[in-house]
Amino acid sequence: MSSTAARLHPVMLRSLWAYRGFVLGAVRREFQARYRGSLLGAVWAVLNPLAQILVFTLIFAELMRARLPGHEGSVYAYSIYLCAGILSWGLFAEIVARLTTVFLENGNLIKKASFPRVALPTVVVLSALVNFAIIMGLFLLFQVVTGSFPGLVILALLPAVAVLVAFAAGLGLLLGTLNVFFRDVGQLTGVALTFWFWLTPIIYLESAVPPRARDLLAINPMTPVVHAFQRVLLDGQAPDWLELLPVAVGSLVLLLFAGLFFLRQSGEIVDEL
Repeated sequence: MSSTAARLHPVMLRSLWAYRGFVLGAVRREFQARYRGSLLGAVWAVLNPLAQILVFTLIFAELMRARLPGHEGSVYAYSIYLCAGILSWGLFAEIVARLTTVFLENGNLIKKASFPRVALPTVVVLSALVNFAIIMGLFLLFQVVTGSFPGLVILALLPAVAVLVAFAAGLGLLLGTLNVFFRDVGQLTGVALTFWFWLTPIIYLESAVPPRARDLLAINPMTPVVHAFQRVLLDGQAPDWLELLPVAVGSLVLLLFAGLFFLRQSGEIVDEL
């Protein structure tokens, strides 16, 4: 880390704290804007994920019940397995996709000399976490109603969520910075996320994948994260911390590198926009 970058960090954090009102207001406005003009308003924030949970349960509960080893007697096992993967992937994909375009979409703010540019990624991450919290809350309510709530081990999801957010924020910030200079990055990100989803054990079981394809799952950094969600929500067990540790370390390194790269390029970003 250069001495210049090291000095910039306290200044950046103080500026972010000074603009905390803007950050929190922007998160609130984004949430409201999603449902502005609809008759039910913010109720859709509950109805949409609730409908997804019900669809997954009704369609897959009986169809896939016998395919989850150790959960043959559970009607909702595959639904929980599926929702655990989709919940974790949804948070990751939303952060990465939105950070990839956040600087292009907010060029006028970035050009203001007094505006802390780090506020924009912060708004994206907080907005994604609000949406995630709503959906996760509904899913946990579903587990309580169906008698499948994992208990206090649910708290073990917090470190897994932190790793996921760090990884997504680092990757998204890096791609968002590059996208200012190379606009194809934004287009490629959408395509890459689509392929990445199917290379992550969310819909299918790893046991159903050919041995050679399992090597791809093993090097996929989202696989341990999804495993963590599935272990907690489905098995009622803490994540495999040894499996999650390399992703945690790699995510912190990526986030630090992306932050420094963004700081170094911030002047050029203003000129490019």
